[in-house]
Amino acid sequence: MPEPAAHDYRVLDSETVFDGHVISLRRDTVAMPGGGDSVREVVTHPGAVAVVAVDDEGRVVLLRQYRHPVGRYLWELPAGLRDADGEPPLETAKRELAEEVQLAAERWSLLTTTYSSPGFSDELVLVYLAEGLSDAALPEGFTVEHEELDMTVERVPLADAVQRVFDGDIRNAAAVVGLLAAAQARDAHPRLRDVGAE
Repeated sequence: MPEPAAHDYRVLDSETVFDGHVISLRRDTVAMPGGGDSVREVVTHPGAVAVVAVDDEGRVVLLRQYRHPVGRYLWELPAGLRDADGEPPLETAKRELAEEVQLAAERWSLLTTTYSSPGFSDELVLVYLAEGLSDAALPEGFTVEHEELDMTVERVPLADAVQRVFDGDIRNAAAVVGLLAAAQARDAHPRLRDVGAE
């Protein structure tokens, strides 16, 4: 990951407002470079991974899952939180692919890393391309529960999934970014970063 650029913003004070199971909210008072200060509310998040799993027929694996904050079902990629302490992101991606769709992959590439909404959150999502798919068992000790009990899994041609992005049918940010990046990677063969990069 490139080093962040130097800046003249300084945190003068920081207060935890809420500390939840997945996210926390803090209120920072930040010194502005031109003088004065401003209050910023920041949602801290452990980060996440998403997987564009493409089979040998060029079909991508999509999930239809209910998302309570938006009150609707969304088409998404296999994905999950980086909430296992010390687990490298690639291992999280492999685990999530097995947990959500019972698949393993022979080849892995890092497509993108994106900040979901950097105006108020530090959530970083790593999106991987998984190829050479094969069936996998559910990881030992994993139990399917809650919204995952209601998930639909579908394989569609990658080009059709990309069109569904432009049709407004796929709106999950990681899915939009991942599908467009995967299509570009498969068509134009750009140089990708090391799969272990963050």
